[in-house]
Amino acid sequence: MALSQEIFKKLKILTDAAKYDVACTSSGSSRRGTAGTMGNTVASGICHCFSADGRCISLLKILQSNECVFDCKYCSNRSSRDTPRATFTPEEIAELTISFYRRNYIEGLFLSSGIQNNPNYTMEQIYQTVVLLRKKYKFNGYIHVKAIPGADSLLIEKTGWLVDRMSVNLELATADGLKKLAPQKNRRKILTPMKQIQMGRRESLLLAGSSSLQPPSVREDTGYALQEAHPGSRFVPAGQSTQMIVGASGESDYEIIHVAEALYRQFDLKRVFYSAFINTTKDETLPDTSEKGPQLLREHRLYQADFLMRYYHFRAEEIITGDNPNLNIQIDPKCNWALNHLEQFPVEVQTADYRTLLRIPGVGVKSAGRIVAARKMGSLDYPSLKKFGVVLKRAMYFITCRGKMMIPIRLDKKFILANLLGLDEKLPVRITGGGYRQLSLLDMEQTEEMGNGERRMGGGML
Repeated sequence: MALSQEIFKKLKILTDAAKYDVACTSSGSSRRGTAGTMGNTVASGICHCFSADGRCISLLKILQSNECVFDCKYCSNRSSRDTPRATFTPEEIAELTISFYRRNYIEGLFLSSGIQNNPNYTMEQIYQTVVLLRKKYKFNGYIHVKAIPGADSLLIEKTGWLVDRMSVNLELATADGLKKLAPQKNRRKILTPMKQIQMGRRESLLLAGSSSLQPPSVREDTGYALQEAHPGSRFVPAGQSTQMIVGASGESDYEIIHVAEALYRQFDLKRVFYSAFINTTKDETLPDTSEKGPQLLREHRLYQADFLMRYYHFRAEEIITGDNPNLNIQIDPKCNWALNHLEQFPVEVQTADYRTLLRIPGVGVKSAGRIVAARKMGSLDYPSLKKFGVVLKRAMYFITCRGKMMIPIRLDKKFILANLLGLDEKLPVRITGGGYRQLSLLDMEQTEEMGNGERRMGGGML
């Protein structure tokens, strides 16, 4: 597909409009390529590129339209904002996705949209795009779309049988914040499709184990047959995710983390994404980020706390309390917890159970598993721990090995904190200001022009 000037203009507008949505990942879905289809999906994800502000982007990340009837104060696409508008048809997005896939630019699609006309119309446009990709183009690669709050449940259901992941953005952690900054939205409409996706996934798992059950989407009144649309489908197999904006409405880390924990427990979410607020609308009622920039370190600490809940068996009340409602910016949440619970240390790595090992700063999921496996065959020592991946410069303050510490250390909070603060923490690129950036559409165009020139000169690569 040769990009016309009109399509290329739309593409620049709608990829730029999508860059603030960080709920974008392909993890959790695995599907082999099959005869007669194009593409595949692997659980480990796809190739990544980076945006200018350091955010990791894995897919063709695009909006169906940046036209929106809502006027959310924090949104760069709000209806009252004077900004270039564009809208893709379902056929245009399908052709772009296949064209970019064939050129090896992308391996999947992340599709969201502003609310055109109404939620039902918007969800219908997204559904039609996915149907074209799966049925007409036989695209078997990864697709992640947004479920539009307020849309008819049948549209969300039909879309869910065709895609890998769906997400519904919670936007703000508190109902008060939503009422203040996005009065046209409400918490009930956002949580309704979340619950529907959760129940649909559970039904799908039951169906996978019983061929006698009929998929809920195969109903006479819809004329929609699951088997015709995407053979072997499961409902949203990669799960659902959501996104919360950090720093727009004055919410505390305590509120954000406890809301995230509730979402994981009540809606079986695979992932909560956190997005440091950037004041793109220049709204005077919102925090000014032009001088100090977005709260990227705070965002980073929230991700670390989130990992503690998802992989390290921490509860939200252990990570943060109402007495200290914001995370310690100086050190990571795990170290902060350990310093506030020194009565539980030092831990003897030769005898501690797996969950106790996970509580030690510098010990990760893999290294804790290696410790448990290795000590069945013999005793441990500090060189062994280092080989297992334990970060001893952190762990040395909190462990003993065969009853001995690595070096004589006082188990004192101020002493340990002073030494931990002296360590160089490896922060994400978006915080340190590294040189990575997203592969832009201009880069793609220039690369293709260079390739065409080489082929005309007889020097193109095979």
